[in-house]
Amino acid sequence: MVTDEVWKLPAIVNRFLSYRAAIPMAQEQIGVMMSIFKSRGQPIERFMDLGCGDGILGAAILGEYPSAHGVFVDFSGPMLEQAREQLKDYAGQLAFENLDYGDPAWMDWMQAQARFDAIASGYSIHHQPDARKRQVYEEIFSLLKPGGWFVNIEHVSAAAQLNIDLFENHYVTARYAIEQRDGGTRTFEQLAEEYKNRPDKAANILAPTELQCDWLREIGYEEVDCYFRIYELAVFGGRKPK
Repeated sequence: MVTDEVWKLPAIVNRFLSYRAAIPMAQEQIGVMMSIFKSRGQPIERFMDLGCGDGILGAAILGEYPSAHGVFVDFSGPMLEQAREQLKDYAGQLAFENLDYGDPAWMDWMQAQARFDAIASGYSIHHQPDARKRQVYEEIFSLLKPGGWFVNIEHVSAAAQLNIDLFENHYVTARYAIEQRDGGTRTFEQLAEEYKNRPDKAANILAPTELQCDWLREIGYEEVDCYFRIYELAVFGGRKPK
C-alpha cells in the first residue's frame, strides 16, 4: 500500500479524530489562523480547506463568516464523509471534492473554479515530497484572489532531537490522560509503543518551516512568516499581493 493511502482507511481516520485532542495547543493554532484571515479587514466570501479531513478548519472559517462559500478537498472518502456530516447545516454553501492534490491533475478541476479569498490546510501537505510541496504552494498561489491568504497549520521537521522528544512525550501523555478519563486500561508505555509504530508514520515527509517560508517568498507571497510554533507544529503562510 502507498504510505499515504492509510488515510483512506476508516480505522485510521477514526483513530486520528479520536485523539486529535492530544495535539498540543490545537485550538490556539486555529485561533492564529483566524486572526490572520481577519487581518484582511473584510469578510471571506469564498474559501478552500485543502486536505480538509473532517473539515475543522473550514468550520472555523464558517463560524466567523457564516455566509461564506467553501470548497473542501480531500482524497480520503471517509474524511470527506466526516466533513459533510459535521457541516450539513451549511450544505447549500459547500462543495466536497474527492481529489488527490498530490497529482498535479487536480488543477484541471480547480482552474474552472472562482478564485478564493482564503485557503487553509491542516496537517496534510507534509505527506507530499518536498518538490511536490513547492508545486502545491505555487498552485495555491494561482487559486488565490489578489490579497488572498494561504495559511498552513502543519507538522514540520525540527532541528533539535529534544524538540522531537518533547512533542512525542506531550502527545503520548495527553493520549494517556484521554484514555484514563474514558476508562481505558492501556499503560503509558503501551501507548508510547503504539505511537512509535503508528501505521501512518511512514507517510510523513517533514520539511523545515524556514525552508517552506523561503519557497513561499520565491513564489511571490508577501507577509510570509511563521506565525506560531510549538515543537514540530507550525502555523505559517503568506498573502498574494493585492
